[in-house]
Amino acid sequence: MYPTISHFIEDVFGVFIPLPIQTFGFFVALAFLIASWTLSLELKRKEEQGILTAFVQDKIVGLKATTWQLLSSAIIGFIIGFKLTEAVFYYSDFVNNPQEFILSSRGHFLGGIIGAIISSFTKYRDYAKKALPKPKTIQEKIHPNEIVGNITMLAAAAGLLGAKIFHNLENMDAFLADPIGQLLSFSGLTFYGGLICGAAVVIWYGKKFNIHYSHIADAAAPGLMLAYGIGRLGCHFAGDGCWGEFNSCDIPEQINFLPNWIWHYDYKNAVVGPPGGLVYPTAIYESIMAFLLFSFLWIIRKRLAIPGMLFGIYLIVNGLERFIIEKIRVNTTYDIFGHEITQAEIISFLLIITGLSIVIYLKRFKK
Repeated sequence: MYPTISHFIEDVFGVFIPLPIQTFGFFVALAFLIASWTLSLELKRKEEQGILTAFVQDKIVGLKATTWQLLSSAIIGFIIGFKLTEAVFYYSDFVNNPQEFILSSRGHFLGGIIGAIISSFTKYRDYAKKALPKPKTIQEKIHPNEIVGNITMLAAAAGLLGAKIFHNLENMDAFLADPIGQLLSFSGLTFYGGLICGAAVVIWYGKKFNIHYSHIADAAAPGLMLAYGIGRLGCHFAGDGCWGEFNSCDIPEQINFLPNWIWHYDYKNAVVGPPGGLVYPTAIYESIMAFLLFSFLWIIRKRLAIPGMLFGIYLIVNGLERFIIEKIRVNTTYDIFGHEITQAEIISFLLIITGLSIVIYLKRFKK
C-alpha cells in the first residue's frame, strides 16, 4: 500500500522523494479531471446535435480594475504567499501532513506581503492592457462545454463537503473523538454524500446558462461512473478503510487462475489498515464494476433520445453495484426493524427506486 505518492515512487524506483501528495487525494483529483473531460465531450456533442445551444449574455469590456478586484486579488495572493513560503522553509512539516499544514495558522508574513503585491499588480496590469477610453457592452456567446471548468470546481467543493458530512454522520463516534482530525483528513469520504451535494450545485449552476437539469445529468452520468471507479482505485492503493470482511479461505478452484490478491488482501502499510488478517479487496471489485458500467453507459448514451433517461439508468446501476458490494464490505450498520443496515445500503436502495421511477415515467409520458 502507498499512503503517499512518495511511497509508490520508492517501491517502483527505489528512491524516496518527499512529496506532499497523498495517494487517495491524487486519485480523487484524477477522478474529477476525467469526469470533467467526459462531461465536456458530452456537452459539446449535444450542442453539435442541436440539443443544447450557446448562452448569450451582455458583457462590459474596457473597464479598469476596481478597488475591490485589486483588494480581493491581494488577499488571495497574500494567503498563497503566506502558506507557500512557510511550506518552502518547513517542507518536511508540509509533507508529513499537507491538510493540517495548509489549514493551520502557520505562515510567513513577508512571503504573504510579496504574494499580495505580485497578485494585485498582475490583476491591475491585465485590466490596464484591455482598458478603453470609453467602456462598451458586447454580447458574449458561451458554449455549454466552456463552463465545465467552473462546474468541476463547484462540484469538487460541494462534493468533498458533502462526502465529509455524510462520512462523519456515519461515523459519529470517531468524529466526536477527534473532530479536527476527521474534518482535515482526506481519507474518510462517503461517495453518496459527494454525489448528492455535488449534483445539486451542478444543476443549480447549469440553470444559469439555460441548461436543463436532464441534459446536464445525462452528460455527467458516464463520467460519474468512471470517476467512481478511479476513486475506488485510490481507496485500494492508499488502503484508507474501504475493505471487505475477513476472508482467510483459499481461492476457489473456479477462479484460481487469478492472482491471490484479487481474492483476499492484507493491506499492509495502509493509511488505515484492517486489524490483522486477510480481507476481501472490495475497492478493487467496485473499480472493475464501475469501469464495466461506464462502458455500458458510454455505449448506450447515443441510443437514448429521451432527456434524463441515461441518468435514470445510471442511478439504477450505481445503486445495484453498491447495494451488492455492501454484503461483503465492512461498514457502520444501523439496527432498523431488527436488521443490520448500512447507510450506503439505504441510499443505494433509494437510488435504485429513484432511477426506476425516472425511467418508467420518461418511458410512459415523454417522447
